[in-house]
Amino acid sequence: MRKENAVLSDSQVQHFRDYGYTVAPGLFDEREVAALLSELERFKREGLGRNVSTDPDAKVNYQIIPLNDKSNLIRALPFAPKVVACISALIGDPFVRHLDQIFLKPPGLGSGTDWHQDNAYFRLQDPTKGTAMWIALHDANIQNGTLHVIPNSHRTEFGHTRDPDSDHHIHIEGLEGEEVPCEVSAGGAVFFNYGTAHATKKNNSDRERAGLAFHFFNTDYGEGVRLGGKGVEVAVTGTAATGGLREYGVTVAGTWEREVALHP
Repeated sequence: MRKENAVLSDSQVQHFRDYGYTVAPGLFDEREVAALLSELERFKREGLGRNVSTDPDAKVNYQIIPLNDKSNLIRALPFAPKVVACISALIGDPFVRHLDQIFLKPPGLGSGTDWHQDNAYFRLQDPTKGTAMWIALHDANIQNGTLHVIPNSHRTEFGHTRDPDSDHHIHIEGLEGEEVPCEVSAGGAVFFNYGTAHATKKNNSDRERAGLAFHFFNTDYGEGVRLGGKGVEVAVTGTAATGGLREYGVTVAGTWEREVALHP
C-alpha cells in the first residue's frame, strides 16, 4: 500500500524500520540509468577512479568520491522528488545529503568492499536516522558481487579495524550472521541505515558492475557527526534548505529532469 505521493510502500518502509534495509526495484528508469552511465563513462575517460585495493595487481576496486563537484547530473539527483519522498519516509525531515560516491568493479579482478557499518565512520547519534541509497548502475547479482546486508545488524555496534585489503577502509573481522544478497536490475536501489552491516563481493562475471551510493541523515540527530567524503553537507529538506543555492551557488532543486535530458 502506498500513501498519496509516496514512492515506497508502507511495507517497504516497515521493512527498513524492522530489519535495517529495504529494496526499491526500478526506482530509476532506463532513461535515467543511461544518463548516469554516460557520466560513468566520462569519469572513466578522465581517469577519475582510484583503485583502493592494497594489491592492485590482483584486485581492483575503483572509487570516485565525492561526485557532486564532478557532475551536475549527480549533484541534482538527491533533489529528485522521488528521492526526497523516499528519504523523508525512511528517516524523516529535515535531512541533508551527507556523501556521494561510485564504486566500479571491473570483470574478473573486481574486488568487494568488506563488511562494515557506515556509522563506524560517521558517528551519527542514532544510526537509524541515517540511510544510504545504493543504486545499481548495472544489473547486480550474486555472480558480479552485488550488495549484501545482514538484517537486524543495526541493533549491535560492532568493533572495526583497518581493512588490510583497502588503503583506507575499515571492516568488521569475523562477522557472523545471515547474509542477504540484494539482487536488483539496473536502476534498482537498496536503502540501508547507518548501522546495517553490509558488504559487496568479488565480480566474477565478464562485465563491469558499478554502484552509485548517496548517504543522507536527519539533522535532528546530527550533532557531532563526521563529514563524509571530502564534500559538503547539502540541506535537502527543512528550514535550512535552499535548493542547493547556499552550498553550490546555484539552485539545483528541480533540475534533475533537465539534467537527464541533456544526456542522450
